[in-house]
Amino acid sequence: MASHNEVAYTTADGNDYPAHEATYEGFLALTKYGTLAVIAILALMAIFLL
Repeated sequence: MASHNEVAYTTADGNDYPAHEATYEGFLALTKYGTLAVIAILALMAIFLL
């Protein structure tokens, strides 16, 4: 049976946490600005298409 004493992701080679955090920050920014863009488009549609 395998030993389950250590968590694999903390000891794995190649984990690049700064890159992971930068990617996640980019995802959050894209989500925030994408949501604002959709809200703006819907507001403009409500104003000009009615």
